[in-house]
Amino acid sequence: MVGMAGGALAQTPAPPATTQAPAAPAPDAAPPSPQGVEPPIAQEGIEPEAMLPAPPTAAPTVNVQPSAGPAIASGPASVADLTEGLLDAVVNISTSQSVANQGAGPQTPQVPEGAPFEEFFDDFFDGEGPEGSQKVNSLGSGFVIDPSGYVVTNNHVIEDADDIEVVFPDGSKLKAELVGTDTKTDLSVLKVEPKAPLKAVHFGDSRQMRIGDWVMAIGNPFGLGGSVTLGIISARGRNINAGPYDNFIQTDAAINKGNSGGPLFNMRGEVIGINTAIISPSGGSIGIGFAVPTELAENIVNQLIEFGETRRGWLGVRIQPVTDEVAESLGLDRARGALVSGVVEGGPIANGEIKAGDVILRFDGQAVGEMRDLPRAVAESPVGKEVDVVVLRDGKEQTVKVTLGRLEDSTDEVAETDETVEPEDGQAPEDDGTEQQDGAEQGPVEILGMTLAALDEEQRQAFGIAESVEGVVVTAVEDGSKAAEKGLKPGDVIVEVGQDFVDAPAAVSERVDALKSEGRRNAHLMVADPTGALRFVAVPVE
Repeated sequence: MVGMAGGALAQTPAPPATTQAPAAPAPDAAPPSPQGVEPPIAQEGIEPEAMLPAPPTAAPTVNVQPSAGPAIASGPASVADLTEGLLDAVVNISTSQSVANQGAGPQTPQVPEGAPFEEFFDDFFDGEGPEGSQKVNSLGSGFVIDPSGYVVTNNHVIEDADDIEVVFPDGSKLKAELVGTDTKTDLSVLKVEPKAPLKAVHFGDSRQMRIGDWVMAIGNPFGLGGSVTLGIISARGRNINAGPYDNFIQTDAAINKGNSGGPLFNMRGEVIGINTAIISPSGGSIGIGFAVPTELAENIVNQLIEFGETRRGWLGVRIQPVTDEVAESLGLDRARGALVSGVVEGGPIANGEIKAGDVILRFDGQAVGEMRDLPRAVAESPVGKEVDVVVLRDGKEQTVKVTLGRLEDSTDEVAETDETVEPEDGQAPEDDGTEQQDGAEQGPVEILGMTLAALDEEQRQAFGIAESVEGVVVTAVEDGSKAAEKGLKPGDVIVEVGQDFVDAPAAVSERVDALKSEGRRNAHLMVADPTGALRFVAVPVE
């Protein structure tokens, strides 16, 4: 990165001084005698000066072949041929936006005419516009995927722009129109109208890439167009909490500000990622960059070109992670899958195919290793497709069929605002006037660090619990208890224990004792908040 510190460019330090070697002694000079050692005695009758010098040691003969040309240092294989065929398809994205002045604030820097980097300041500060507005420019990267003029970039590169311009490597510029954008994956598609077909690149399969494979990034870092960097894939499937479908490729190929929207190539010249984000305390590359993989991006780009919007599949469930404790309480061999905490009213699940408490293990043939795998797999599926979903219910795997709906912008697979309905097995059984009535008359019970009471009208009013919620109310939680550590609090309602509905405090105690006798270390609780929103908690019973 080119930068200035203290108003002066940093200088390269001079190499350290070299200590001069002592002069070699003359050939006829006698070597000095070691201290305390007398020189050898000459043979009798022969003067020392008359002694002949020892014959020289014969040196080995070395045959040196003449060089055919200048010596060339050996190094890694060049990517020049690969780069040459790709540079023309990578473009700069220039945007401008008029923003209202906010009074006192950062002002345009005063740069002396002819000063270094003057053009960079001119690019980013175009001065005040009409009616007190200021024109702000920004630069990013993109690449042509169709000779007719379709260009892919990041949404954050062109977001809120008044004007978008595509700058080609030969310096030519074309106005661009926004075809469509997807904020959840930070992708956008632009369209320009060229006079002749453009040089384009095509998508490769990012699923074939392995950690350690070489990749090459081309982009526009800091406004320096056509910059090429090389590195490897450092990791796959990274979740950086940028969106609901995070599945980033991590690379150590240098990616800086301005590289956003540029392509990440494999060594066959195929685009296997779109450079999107970096981790950097300084704003420059520290070798941790992220790219949206084409296994996710290609379908989105095609939908934006065809429809001008994304059309994602939607399952209509609320989910939460399966922790080690939840897995043990459900009898799973390990923590995997997505735990269904509720079903969206009016969604694709119309006939109870999937219920709260189910653990989704496979979706349309794909294993659900962890919770975040499910939203991505569902979103990539076509709207209206009938899929097989493998769920764990009552300790057994079952396969159900579900026809996917369409995910609108206002809904989300993991949104906390989704409305839920109670599961069928979570509804209160009809009162037969015997055991249930007796159970409801029992007093409070203390168990697992909680005080439990029957959910009557007095408790509903005290905690503001909705009429649709049924179960046993938590009236107090002991500080430092296991229940407190799991987030249980007064006003929560225990609906199920070990997937069995409970309607009285004694029923909770009996079910927990039964789990202990079965050797379970955790009690799997379905818990409703006062509004009826469900979640699952595994509380240790030991």
